[in-house]
Amino acid sequence: MKHRVDGLDNENFTYSYTVMEGDALMEELESIIYHIKIVPTADGGSICKNRSIYHTKGDAQIAEDKIKAGKEKALNIFKAVEAYLHANPDAYN
Repeated sequence: MKHRVDGLDNENFTYSYTVMEGDALMEELESIIYHIKIVPTADGGSICKNRSIYHTKGDAQIAEDKIKAGKEKALNIFKAVEAYLHANPDAYN
């Protein structure tokens, strides 16, 4: 997978990047831009907000089931990372 970091703001807990090549892209896609923001909660936790922008090749259309499957894969990766970090708090301190 080839990606580019578009923005990183440590103060506002935001991260933006673009995926331009690789298995993460469906054949209809030129690129996907991801905008991630971590929002603190009152109880000391956080909420991760993720927005994805799909850029298609030409006027290609993406089937809704393909988008849903891609979101499910991303969520599973996020949950795996979250579980690892909960189990290994020294990994990020």
